[in-house]
Amino acid sequence: MYREEDMRPAIEISGLSKVYHQRRGVDFIAVDNLSLSVPPGQVFGFLGANGAGKTTTIKMLCGLIIPSSGRLRINGYDVQRERSLAMRQIGAVLEGTRNVYWRLSAWQNLLYFGRLKGCPGKEVRSRAERLLRELDLWEQRDMNLRFFSRGMQQKVAIACALIADPSIVLLDEPTLGLDVQAAHTLKTWIMNLAHEQGKTVILTTHQLDIAQELCQRVAIMRRGRLLTSQTLSDLLSLFREEHYHIRVQGRHRQAVMEACSDFEVTEEDGSTLLSGAVERQEELYVLLERLRHQGFALLDVHRVEPDLEQVFLRLMEKEENHVAVHA
Repeated sequence: MYREEDMRPAIEISGLSKVYHQRRGVDFIAVDNLSLSVPPGQVFGFLGANGAGKTTTIKMLCGLIIPSSGRLRINGYDVQRERSLAMRQIGAVLEGTRNVYWRLSAWQNLLYFGRLKGCPGKEVRSRAERLLRELDLWEQRDMNLRFFSRGMQQKVAIACALIADPSIVLLDEPTLGLDVQAAHTLKTWIMNLAHEQGKTVILTTHQLDIAQELCQRVAIMRRGRLLTSQTLSDLLSLFREEHYHIRVQGRHRQAVMEACSDFEVTEEDGSTLLSGAVERQEELYVLLERLRHQGFALLDVHRVEPDLEQVFLRLMEKEENHVAVHA
């Protein structure tokens, strides 16, 4: 098994900037000196609020926007100097189902995009059939795409991005607007692309719960600048606290509050739940002994892990405070 540090990055971004010159002479910096490395064979989350620079960066990766400065490499190929070779490495779904032709059938879309990307006819037909079967669309292959549900259209758009079997897949908000079942199918498929097929998946999304579920690494941008890029586990540990949920049998909210004034106390399902943070493990043991001594029957104790949304918001708050201090 290869270590991450021994592998060539799937994507290398060095000193990347994009500046838009406005008529009134005030430049708008969409991406500001971005440097980023994406390991191969992982789901990589590219996160940030609207206007953070995610979409501009993705479009520069796809060769749709020319950078003002900096360098982009895809599987070692320079996007500007070796554009044709670099573009063969990626498949992209940008802005959802606008990547497909709604007046063509699913089968026609896949054949069209496969031949457009240089796949031989026999090969593209074999891949198209496999993709449509994997996505449970084989029976609807001859149906006009405009009659498909949004979830079905999104599946076809992703299949078209994969028809040339690229090693890197860029997905922009792939589950946005989908029902629960369609979103589950796509999430399972995204995991399969990375873990079973070894592809690198770049996922941009505002749905942080999905990013936490799917991604091994994440990068967070704010106003064109990179705030952080690291493994999901390392990112979640940034603000990890000794925060616990303690549940005791019976409805004893008032009595528990008197015994544990520093904890939030609620009642639910015939039990009483204490939620709060402790600075040291010893404090937890003292609290548990106090509850036992007062006759409360302990049901369970577990430490609460931070989620990506909490970490994201705290990073944004920290950055805003930093900017305000230095303004």
